[in-house]
Amino acid sequence: MKGIFLILAMLFSTVFAEATPVRIKDLADFDGVRGNDLVGYGLVVGLDGTGDSMRNAPFTEEMLAGFLERLGVNVTDDALRSKNVAAVIVTATLPEFARSGSRIDASVSTIGDAKSLLGGTLVMTPLKAADGNIYAVAQGSIIAGGVSVSGDAARVVEGVPTAGKIPVGARVEREVSFDFSLINNIRIALRNADFTTATRIEDAINRDFRRQIALAHDSGTVIVGFRQLGQVNPSRVLSRIENILIQPENRARVVIDHKTGTIVMGDQVRISRVAVSQGNLTLKVSEALQVSQPNPFAIGETITVPRTYAEIGDEPGIGFAEVGSEASLGDLVEGLNALGVRPRDMIDILKSIHSAGALHADLVVE
Repeated sequence: MKGIFLILAMLFSTVFAEATPVRIKDLADFDGVRGNDLVGYGLVVGLDGTGDSMRNAPFTEEMLAGFLERLGVNVTDDALRSKNVAAVIVTATLPEFARSGSRIDASVSTIGDAKSLLGGTLVMTPLKAADGNIYAVAQGSIIAGGVSVSGDAARVVEGVPTAGKIPVGARVEREVSFDFSLINNIRIALRNADFTTATRIEDAINRDFRRQIALAHDSGTVIVGFRQLGQVNPSRVLSRIENILIQPENRARVVIDHKTGTIVMGDQVRISRVAVSQGNLTLKVSEALQVSQPNPFAIGETITVPRTYAEIGDEPGIGFAEVGSEASLGDLVEGLNALGVRPRDMIDILKSIHSAGALHADLVVE
């Protein structure tokens, strides 16, 4: 049993670095310059007995029968007994400005009771976008991300053998109709909306081009009217803008991951004057059976009587730990390293400080 007294808790090791300028391309996305998600439904063949059970996955049976019929092979339901086939969902991302004939990566995941995709080959699968049109076709050998070994009484799985990838396994068949040269302005969408960052981007662009072409529309959008520069190539203007350096501003935030016990805190986090004391309680419960029997020659019977012993212990504390008003991140980390606090205890203390209104930051619990 160990008592812990501290002010604030953070991650075990924290790396301190001076704030450095960041390129606009690393802080924001540009309107019209984005990928599109694709999805398809297909079959994987060539599995070593690790495919779908046809009776447990009727959709696999139906799709295999339809596929064979399109190839001119007539089969009946009773003839489909193979366990070397698996139904899969195929996903991919169509990059911005992808052209017909270019190749992209594809991901494959089972949807039936197949145990592994190792050694399998994806049969030609059309990939559709949200508009229902086919934009790519995927086919090729699958690289699975795990291994599965099974016997009569046990099975060992390492990684995820029911999912894999096909590097450059999809070919683009249709292009997204978007003419970048016809746009009149560029909208810059910040990944983390912040008014200060948006105005800094506006000032940096206007300063670099030496005229007022950028306007911070809101905390997440900056509009650049580059047509004021005359007949210029939008791609060259965007190339110049995305490499401009600015100093981003972020909200103070503390992120807690309960599953791993990880706590990450930004350098803008501050706490008001507060005192914290935390102790550990230990509850011990033991059970014992006591036999009760009658005296010799007495009328009665022998019985077993349960007995429960409970004890609660509390480690004596050393008092409250106190921090001055507006403590900085360095002060908090210094106190943490001196006390050797565990991450699980840090989480409880951070929540308590936030509930008390002394933690001036957004508390995000995942």
